[in-house]
Amino acid sequence: MVVDENGHSVIDCNNNYTSLIHGHANAEILDAAFGAARQGTAFGLPTRYEVDMAECLAERTGIQQWRFCNSGTEAVLMMLRAARAHTGRDLIIRFEGSYHGTGDEVSDQHSPGLAVSTRQSVIVLPQGDIEALTDTMRRVGDKTAAILIDLMPNRAGLRPAEPEFVNELRKLADQHGALLAVDEVISLRLHWGGFHKHYGVKPDLISAGKIIGGGFPAGAIGGSSEILKSFRPGDDRSVMWGGTFTANPVTMAAGLTAMQLYDKASVVALNAAGDRLRAQLKSAGVPVNGFGSLLRIRTTDMPSLWWKLYNQGVLAGTNGLLALSTAMSEEHLSRIRSAVIASASP
Repeated sequence: MVVDENGHSVIDCNNNYTSLIHGHANAEILDAAFGAARQGTAFGLPTRYEVDMAECLAERTGIQQWRFCNSGTEAVLMMLRAARAHTGRDLIIRFEGSYHGTGDEVSDQHSPGLAVSTRQSVIVLPQGDIEALTDTMRRVGDKTAAILIDLMPNRAGLRPAEPEFVNELRKLADQHGALLAVDEVISLRLHWGGFHKHYGVKPDLISAGKIIGGGFPAGAIGGSSEILKSFRPGDDRSVMWGGTFTANPVTMAAGLTAMQLYDKASVVALNAAGDRLRAQLKSAGVPVNGFGSLLRIRTTDMPSLWWKLYNQGVLAGTNGLLALSTAMSEEHLSRIRSAVIASASP
């Protein structure tokens, strides 16, 4: 629950843009963060917390090696840098409507402040258009470092990618020696090992964030040791990447606890709760997209709907996103359902 300055209480379905998988101020996560902070909040050296977190993610996803940063934006930029370093190529292919953070390569190509060279190094295609992708790879596949995709892009409507398209991505990347980079900053929560497991596809690189920080700023990339060896410290040819607060013990301790609490049973239960809620809303005539614990209400007047929901006691994302948390009871879910149906009705 969140209470505003006027004393109005709302159920938080924004959850800091999907990052608070266990809601606000989870006691176990706070205890872990305080325990780490008492020993020092940040060091210019690796800590055991970082190693434990990497091992947790590796076991969970099956992806061999991990490196950390401070945000989802940084994680995506690290993926692109890793892809270029590994392949020796410059070109990135990504898809319309997907938000991958605020880095130059993933910003709207019409945004002010982007260099011409940056625009020339990225090709943006319609997501789901196999013909356009095949034709593009036929022309520039030998220059492509990575194909970057969000398997269920929030800002593009929270519609899961078609399995046929995802399989074709993997096939075309392999054919042309490019890497498949999957942005799971938001979607990691949707499957025990990441949403790519739902499709049965193996990415070359994966970005993570949001839930892995336990409520603190965090980002990470995973990949094979062969691909990530370019980040190996001490090598004269290593990729320069760092951060004063990267993998700090407070974030790593909080994030590790959050991930341990979000075990297989919790993933299944929260996805089931989201699927039930989505089905109930659809039955009531509310247009809604999504998968598992992430839902998005479709409307032509989101500002009006947002305020109706707020007045009904639900805090949604400004685009109609509802991100469930393990802190939500059946009573919370019932109240969310009632508020959405009442607010979305004509």
